[in-house]
Amino acid sequence: MKNRAAATAAITLTALLALAGCAGTTTGGPGNMPGMGSSASPAADVNNADMQFTMMMIPHHEQAVEMADMILGKDGIDERVITMAEQIKAAQGPEIELMESWLADWGTPMGDMDAMDHGGMMSDTDMQALEDATGAQASRVFLEQMIVHHEGAIDMAQTEVDNGQNADVIALAEAIIASQTTEMTTMEDILATL
Repeated sequence: MKNRAAATAAITLTALLALAGCAGTTTGGPGNMPGMGSSASPAADVNNADMQFTMMMIPHHEQAVEMADMILGKDGIDERVITMAEQIKAAQGPEIELMESWLADWGTPMGDMDAMDHGGMMSDTDMQALEDATGAQASRVFLEQMIVHHEGAIDMAQTEVDNGQNADVIALAEAIIASQTTEMTTMEDILATL
């Protein structure tokens, strides 16, 4: 009887803690992105993995947007590549703003991101190759580079899912894995037909 009462108390306590944890998170909002549309900061339970992921993903996304801008500024680009570049900008621009707001809420300065290892980041030489490419070659270079870029982002996001603590940051990482995996498949399909 004592064990049953203890088990019931433990289950009740677990349920209350789970509900309290849910109440502290901010999810939903425009574009179904975690934390968007809320003035509240993400739940206070932020660990080092959450901060590292956020600080590293901002410049990673910024480079993807820069690459998209480059390809959108060129003539003779495959329409499917243009659509993909626009899609990447539309998704990653708001995610950058969201992550920057988290860092501000956490009181965490961006620091020197150039000194950090970012999986899938393009080198200056890679970026110059994309800048110099034209027409169908530019479409191919963009897709090849963006696939590698997405692979790096997915690896970083998976590390956050495995090691992070903040529910909003983990939800964003899961969204990045899902969306960028789908985009990679689309880009590989396009690349095979160029």
